[in-house]
Amino acid sequence: MATPKDIERKWYILDAANKPLGRVATEAARLLRGKHKPIFTPHMDTGDHVIVINAEKVVLTGNKLTQKRLYRHSGFPGGLKSIDYATLLATKPERAIEKAVKGMIPHNRLGSQVMKKIRIYRGAEHPHTAQMPEVWNFEV
Repeated sequence: MATPKDIERKWYILDAANKPLGRVATEAARLLRGKHKPIFTPHMDTGDHVIVINAEKVVLTGNKLTQKRLYRHSGFPGGLKSIDYATLLATKPERAIEKAVKGMIPHNRLGSQVMKKIRIYRGAEHPHTAQMPEVWNFEV
């Protein structure tokens, strides 16, 4: 089992250009949770920081671009709002990746702590060069 002094955090860059949304989200969730490390402990945050770039170039396969919808509810009667992914990717591509990753991590306090370590950017530029992030290559 890992202890807090054993945890060493790194920074990784994931390039989402021309890759399916689900593949990018699963790899980001895996790095955030720390499942790629031999010291992975399920009840602790052993993961690394993740920077996702080129969010606007992420791809949805099949008819998901027009058929898949993102729903949210205000809590009031008649407060259901929905948006299709074609519009979402055109206006806020960061939110599409964020929602996909959030669904793949625990829905508790640990998950909230893990989600603070992801940064998503629309283009190829990011302000985290001081952290010396490594490029994480993954197969599609």
